Amino acid sequence: MASAAEQLAANLNFSAFAKATELQQRIWFTLGALIIYRLGTYIPMPGIDPEALVQMMNQTRGGILDMFNMLAGGAVERMAIFALNIMPYISASIIVQLLTTVSPTLEQLKKEGEQGRKQINQYTRYGTVLLAAVQAFGIAIGLENQGSVVVEPGFFFRVSTVITLTGGTIFLMWLGEQITARGIGNGISLIIFAGIVAGFPAALLGAFEMARTGAMSAFVLVALIAMLCVVVVVIVFMERSQRRLLVQYPKRQVGNKMFGGESSHLPLKINSAGVIPPIFASSLLLMPTTIAGFNRDGAPQWLTDVTTLLGHGQPLYMALYGLLIIFFCFFYTAIIINPADTADNLKKYGGFIPGIRPGKRTAEYIDYVLTRLTVLGSIYLACVCLIPEFLIAQYGISLFALGGTSLLIIVSVTMDTVAQVQGHLLAHQYEGLIKKARLRGPRK
Repeated sequence: MASAAEQLAANLNFSAFAKATELQQRIWFTLGALIIYRLGTYIPMPGIDPEALVQMMNQTRGGILDMFNMLAGGAVERMAIFALNIMPYISASIIVQLLTTVSPTLEQLKKEGEQGRKQINQYTRYGTVLLAAVQAFGIAIGLENQGSVVVEPGFFFRVSTVITLTGGTIFLMWLGEQITARGIGNGISLIIFAGIVAGFPAALLGAFEMARTGAMSAFVLVALIAMLCVVVVVIVFMERSQRRLLVQYPKRQVGNKMFGGESSHLPLKINSAGVIPPIFASSLLLMPTTIAGFNRDGAPQWLTDVTTLLGHGQPLYMALYGLLIIFFCFFYTAIIINPADTADNLKKYGGFIPGIRPGKRTAEYIDYVLTRLTVLGSIYLACVCLIPEFLIAQYGISLFALGGTSLLIIVSVTMDTVAQVQGHLLAHQYEGLIKKARLRGPRK
């Protein structure tokens, strides 16, 4: 029999949404924040020659800049004030997560609950500012080395570039936190989502234009659209899939009454690593292509050979891409999920997995189940990212806009956002029931 919460969730409809004024305000706030973000991607950085910038970007097509341009919603190719986007914040978050596994101080903060989490978030903000400043300075130096891209190279341009790009990243970090607090949640993810979706229509129009001009057959276009639909369905199915470990809590007697004895589940997702493995793998493989693109005339022969072997659609690129995704799946899952800590928390609150001794045996069992799930999750991620590569790389369509990584981010963020909206609607339904109960008063 369905629980009260499940019955309420099943009855959610547009009439319930029309009555949820707070949720409507949150959605409007989120949309307004995303519009501000999109406007910022069109405000150019001072001191840049637009025509020379376009020529430089055309020389580095297919490199890591294309991937960052996709995540930034085209801000990189326009060298806008949001060119760094929110990537320094994501990098700082990953670095802090790595440090929590080796630093006893950060590990202790992680276990201190809400107060410790706030302190770790503050360290992440400091790291974001530092990384953004370093990356902005590197961009300034790189642009000055590209000939006529910078109108007036020198100290002033470097300082203005660092201030502009770092300020843009800090503003986006603040905007993402505001969306999380005052919007519908997942602020950082929604900013990346908006950037990717902004380039999606152009990629689809490019595919239709190729079919119209005969550069691609209509059959291949239909196969591409079908492939995208199948990949989306697979992503939805796999991202919702999880392995639930039964956790039992013993009964305890307080006075003449018995408490406890209930059971719950410990959910373990098939893909615990999320979208981090494909992004890491793409960044590593595209680094040689980017370096060779910046030094097209003076690049050494070995770098040119490596760039040729690691080109899109090449067998070596496909093999290394799949292997790196699998490696980073295991690596990142081991960082974010600690079976020993999970087992200790279960033991602390009296929970146990039936048939498994609490403590070390429970940690070993969770690690065993998690390893098997990660095998499936890594194979799923590799397939989702490689299948679009095989089709798209043959026809020169915008790879990053229609690739597996972008589809994975779009579908995952959409599912999380829908879950957030349903949660707000469910809370509104509960509030309505509580108000009705108070108006009726106690039964006599």
